[in-house]
Amino acid sequence: MNSAITAHLLVDVSAHGLGHLAQVAPVLNALGGRLPNLRISVRSGLSSGQLRARIAPAFTHLPGASDFGYVMRDATRVDLAATALAYRRQHAEWEQLLARETAFLAALKPDLVLSDVAYLPLAGAQRARLRSIAMCSLNWADLFAHFFAGEAWAAAIHHEMLAAYNSAEVFLRLTPAMPMVDLAKRRSIAPVAAIGRSRRGELREKLGCAADERLLLVAFGGFDKRLPIAGWPPAGKLRWLVPQAWCCEQPGISPLESLGLAFTDLICSVDAVLTKPGYGTFTEAACNGTPVLYLRRENWPEQEPLIDWLESNARCRAVDESELSALAIASVVDELSRQPAPPIPPAGGADEAAAILAECLS
Repeated sequence: MNSAITAHLLVDVSAHGLGHLAQVAPVLNALGGRLPNLRISVRSGLSSGQLRARIAPAFTHLPGASDFGYVMRDATRVDLAATALAYRRQHAEWEQLLARETAFLAALKPDLVLSDVAYLPLAGAQRARLRSIAMCSLNWADLFAHFFAGEAWAAAIHHEMLAAYNSAEVFLRLTPAMPMVDLAKRRSIAPVAAIGRSRRGELREKLGCAADERLLLVAFGGFDKRLPIAGWPPAGKLRWLVPQAWCCEQPGISPLESLGLAFTDLICSVDAVLTKPGYGTFTEAACNGTPVLYLRRENWPEQEPLIDWLESNARCRAVDESELSALAIASVVDELSRQPAPPIPPAGGADEAAAILAECLS
């Protein structure tokens, strides 16, 4: 591959949580090694700080969101009424949105558009006669059909969504993923996950942990899911690392942002992660050998293939709301820590995707 290539890649990263960035960043990091002179533009509703914390190559941030995904009540529950209204409003002006997107792409003139996983950029790229690739473990069309297929107004919207996804040259279906049987050009690739390094000793020193104290990282993928942890009796041998926004600084609880560690290094350095079924945290925990406790999501079809994969590749256990107490969770963390660890799954998907992108950009 010619390292002097100066092609331009536009990457559209959904801001529906942080999982889409967790998928895109390892691919761009691998691609940067192949094409060091590649010009990269990243459009996303995520902040520049969030993007730069994970994406190593230089890029230009184009603030803005081209999708909304789903309106969430919290990390595990969808607001279906608000989501239905948002999709109906969006597709009522689909042609105007598509015209603006086409004009934007025609002016930017990227050599390739990569979307994870908005469909508007793919439709715009087709109309602007630009090449495009989609990549994700889910797509909004399949989720839309799951929730709204029975509604009289849904068929036309679903048709426009599918047409946009099928206009891409290929849909890189990450492992694990939804089946995506309606996407004619899907291509399955290996798991994508950032690999961190263990800083366990440094972390425990910062926290002043006792030798037998276990560390639990609470991470709900960028969504709000505040647990009533401040009112729980402490579990003496479990230290909770929680978002600073919870304002729960007390014995046995520490804000994770104050620790100064990259998220994947944190995952490598704790005894377990408490999360929801989501691609980024599931694959990063499994591919870094960290046990997972998860709260199931309410009627979220992507979670079944994710959970099936996790159960084969990591120490894990579902917990429900009735088990959400410090003592119960401490017991589960102990249980998982004593289990034999399965072989760590290789995260080869980033290199696979980077090779495909590099070929398209050559």
